[in-house]
Amino acid sequence: MVTLMPALLVICGRWIFWPVKPSYGSAGTAEQGIWTRVGTAISGRPRIVWTGTALVLAVMAIGVFGLKADGLSHKDQFTDKPQTAVGEEIQPRHFPAGSGDPLYVVAKAASAEQVRTALSGVPGVADVSAPVIKDGEAILLGELRDAPSSPAAMRTVEQARGAVHTIEGADAQVGGNTTILLDTQEAAARDSKVIIPIVLLVVFLILALLLRAIVAPLLLMATVVLSFGAALGVSSLMFNHVFGFAGAEASFPLLTFVFLVALGIDYNIFLVTRVREDALLHGTRRGALTGLSATGGVITSAGLVLAGTFAAMASLPLVFAAELGFAVAFGVLLDTVIVRSVLVTALTLDVGRWMWWPSRLFSVI
Repeated sequence: MVTLMPALLVICGRWIFWPVKPSYGSAGTAEQGIWTRVGTAISGRPRIVWTGTALVLAVMAIGVFGLKADGLSHKDQFTDKPQTAVGEEIQPRHFPAGSGDPLYVVAKAASAEQVRTALSGVPGVADVSAPVIKDGEAILLGELRDAPSSPAAMRTVEQARGAVHTIEGADAQVGGNTTILLDTQEAAARDSKVIIPIVLLVVFLILALLLRAIVAPLLLMATVVLSFGAALGVSSLMFNHVFGFAGAEASFPLLTFVFLVALGIDYNIFLVTRVREDALLHGTRRGALTGLSATGGVITSAGLVLAGTFAAMASLPLVFAAELGFAVAFGVLLDTVIVRSVLVTALTLDVGRWMWWPSRLFSVI
């Protein structure tokens, strides 16, 4: 994009735009396009436009509270119903629900019987096998009463860990598929608390350096977060009431955030840098309208391509892929068509030169 493409454009000349052949001094097609008309409509009452848009997005974001991102059981991970899910439904009728997916407990051989006794005393454990000892280590299998990966089974894991960890010198470790899901949930919760603030901080610093301002990056960050919340809220409603999914993986919100923030900031940079360039020459109001006219079609086209790409993930028979594909595709369309083009433009028109505070541009226009 910064080496090969410019060279090819110079070599090929203007005929590369065939059947359109732009000439020097000719008016750009964007000046009479739909985004010019959108900008003109917004410029009449920008405060009402951005307030109304933000309110609608905030209402859409309310659905976030219904998102069940606490992991998916084995049978709920598929959009269809494979034989494994059918077999998992039949098994509890004849055997303990967790008999096919036990807890694996590894401990020092000298403490094997103590670990077995402690594990047997956990209410959610139906049976504990005799320890198998080798090379000074012992392994025991704990049969769960509840279905693997269910909330009840994960509570049993927490109780089992608490019981065996109190045995001094046993060095007991509890594993298995249910424990993996529990650990994944805890790791995802920790990652969200750490990664999301770091991403927001890094993005803010990049915008501040690029725009040489503080107000504009703060407003742009707010629009990105609002767009993410709205996309996640609508996705939650669709998952629960339209697609009928049982829930979402614990990592789903964080991955959706990373994708949408990364893409949203790209579009922000593309739009606002153009606005700033024109604002230096013609003022913020003219720059906002010109920037929308020049970049609106490109940003929307890029959004359509990305939305189609992520929507293709819905063709996979996995709930996680379908959910991520829908959330990102919807979020990208929402961001490019509404947030970037309407909300950011209206905010820029209303805030005016304060967008560029405390840069030199704030004082000269």
